[in-house]
Amino acid sequence: MSITIAPGACFHCGLPNTEGDTYPVSIIGQTHFMCCPGCQAVASAIVDNGLESYYEFRTEPAARGDAALDNTMSKLAVYDEPELQEEFVFDQGKDKQIQLTVEGITCAACGWLIEKQLAKLEGIKQVSVNVSARRALVTWNNEQIKLSGVLSRMKSIGYESLPFQPDNHEASYKKEQKSYLKKLGLAGIMTMQVMMLAMGQYFDMFGNIDAEAIGYFNAVSLLLTTPVVLYSGSIFYVSAIKAMMAKTVNMDVPITIAIAATYVAGVLAVNKSTGEVYFESICMFIFFLLISRFLEHRSRHRASEISSNMLKLIPVTASRLQDGQWVSVLAKQLLAGDTVLVKAGESIPIDGVITEGESSADESMLTGEFEPVKKRKGDRVYAGSLNQQGSITLQVSSSLKFAMMNQILRLQEVAMGSKPKVALIADRLSRYFVSVVLVVSALTYWYWWSQNDPHAFWITISVLVATCPCALGLATPSALTCAMAKLNKLGILLKRADALEQITHATDIVFDKTGTLTQGKFSINRAVYMPDASLIETTSAPAGVSVNKHVEEHLSSLACLLESRSEHPIAKAFSAEALKVKSMSSFNIESYDVEIGKGICASVNGQKCYIGSKKYVLSNSQQADIWPGANVLMAINGKVAAAFWVTDTIKEDVKSVLDSLHTYDLSILSGDAQENVDAIASQLNITHGFGGCPPEAKLDHIHAQQQQAKSIIMLGDGINDAPVLAAADVSIAVGNASDLAKNAADIVLLNPKLNALSDVIEMAVRTKRKIKQNIAWALGYNLLVLPFAVSGVLTPWQAALGMSLSSIIVVYNSTRLMR
Repeated sequence: MSITIAPGACFHCGLPNTEGDTYPVSIIGQTHFMCCPGCQAVASAIVDNGLESYYEFRTEPAARGDAALDNTMSKLAVYDEPELQEEFVFDQGKDKQIQLTVEGITCAACGWLIEKQLAKLEGIKQVSVNVSARRALVTWNNEQIKLSGVLSRMKSIGYESLPFQPDNHEASYKKEQKSYLKKLGLAGIMTMQVMMLAMGQYFDMFGNIDAEAIGYFNAVSLLLTTPVVLYSGSIFYVSAIKAMMAKTVNMDVPITIAIAATYVAGVLAVNKSTGEVYFESICMFIFFLLISRFLEHRSRHRASEISSNMLKLIPVTASRLQDGQWVSVLAKQLLAGDTVLVKAGESIPIDGVITEGESSADESMLTGEFEPVKKRKGDRVYAGSLNQQGSITLQVSSSLKFAMMNQILRLQEVAMGSKPKVALIADRLSRYFVSVVLVVSALTYWYWWSQNDPHAFWITISVLVATCPCALGLATPSALTCAMAKLNKLGILLKRADALEQITHATDIVFDKTGTLTQGKFSINRAVYMPDASLIETTSAPAGVSVNKHVEEHLSSLACLLESRSEHPIAKAFSAEALKVKSMSSFNIESYDVEIGKGICASVNGQKCYIGSKKYVLSNSQQADIWPGANVLMAINGKVAAAFWVTDTIKEDVKSVLDSLHTYDLSILSGDAQENVDAIASQLNITHGFGGCPPEAKLDHIHAQQQQAKSIIMLGDGINDAPVLAAADVSIAVGNASDLAKNAADIVLLNPKLNALSDVIEMAVRTKRKIKQNIAWALGYNLLVLPFAVSGVLTPWQAALGMSLSSIIVVYNSTRLMR
């Protein structure tokens, strides 16, 4: 009969429960409360394993749960503090997102295990693990689960995790590398000694060796092999145990079975002085595997550090204006609105806008272009770029957390979470393949055992080792990581990893005109003002100024005023300098409304004003088009008051880039006048040019094309391009794009030159080819080696060497993408 737990006491250990209902566990259909996370964890384990009857028949309370878990939870709880989260947690609407450094990841199966286990937690919205970079991106609902709960779950399945910080992440990598080298060094030294003893027996180098000497050599070999098995090989057992605890299998399960079985068989043989021993095979097996894992570990780090090292360009300190003096502070302490001094030769510590001084900035780490960019008052500068010439002061626009460089790296992690179809297939295939390996190994043993073959056990071990699908698990993530690292070096930001795969299926490339194919630097070639004094408030002109001249000055000032609030590239042509405007102080704007892709409607000094595309203005003035070639009109109270001929120039590299894309159907989709679009299309030999398209017309065009089974790549840069960028199969924002367009795009070209498009397409094709090569090699090797292993031709150590070389070849093949 079960004991009775006093009210208010822990149901598991019987000690006073001071935590109330903080740690509940459902036992036999009833909720009971525990006093600490340790008791809760033990009780949950008892229930999960179907041992609930323990609580019905126990005669005394259990020992208190692991106090270490309670201590761990109290340490992790500090990460729930808002002040601490401010540095590394990002808001995603109602949810929160964090990037974690994860220790203990050894292969693709580790990433899959973490994703599946965290996804089971209530409140977890998304989990994506980048195996190559040893990072995890987690999105969660803070009302349902706290960050400490996420970190605790990671720890419970065997992975230490902390918020990603470049310095700590690098230290974590060096710690793992040091551990690999220790294990590898021990395995290498012991392998040489064991091999020496084994060779002596194989070739009888010491003359006729009697049974007693052989037993002695085997005992020494066992002594030398034991630390290799227990220490050097521990990385495989830990990974296998994690998988088994999560009720799944990974690539380290067959490896662990092979090592354990071979070692136990050797121990029994030494104790009984009968049978064969393969201690040299065990040592060589572990040694080769460790070499493979170490090289994979180093290659993956080398690929990811190209991106991570960008953060090292940001200086730790900055000179901030404080109480009239320049004070050195930590860059991460800077806030929006602070004033910062950057001297010549110093790296810019944070994103901001120049308030004083002129200089040239090296932004090659962002754009891939090494030509310095001229910076003047009012221009934006970015953290990590190098101030090459004069001293400048800048006003901080956002904290370091939201600096462009940090945003780029964060978006890259998000991109790695969106796996291409081929990656999902490879992950699924590798998990099924492990199960197949175990089944084939069991059948192999049964067959040779039924044939009374004394080597049945060792043949089975060879099958387990030779067919382990490590290379298959590395095929896709290694290629994607290397591809993203190379694109990042070229100044190309990939926001969705599966966009690379979709590019390879594209049939059409659609370009916006202004700012994408053209420079977006407009100038007014001609302006015509209507000599109608009724268009302005008064007909009295200043002394010495004709009425027509007065009307012209008034209309040019009004056009300058209306366009000054617009973000459209054409608006920059209507500067006070270009229109020779002296003052706009006489105008009072009562209302102002921008119709994206069309123009501006405003009420100024009681007059209804329109300025924008010819089609837009004429539709609101009910007048005929008598201004051929003019692409911008301005109307006041229903009368056209001015016409402007605004021109743009094609970017230098556009023609050569388009010539290289002859396999695609190219077209222009623009809001500009049809005659301007036709002129650009003619110069670039583009067959289809669609002008006068507002955002909804662009969207309809893309949808119509997609309904014809076409896959669209869309390039744009303006606010009006955001909807159509979101609708395209793959969207690309050029370097000078608006923030809204960049947010909607799948790929961002940080360099305004269009030749980066060719780089993206080429890399997409190469990446898909590498992934296919890797998968083909991994599967081909396993299928090729299987008959040799099953038939007993391969020894265990030969199988280990082949499997390790297979993984190394896959990783090496992927790193070729970075050349």
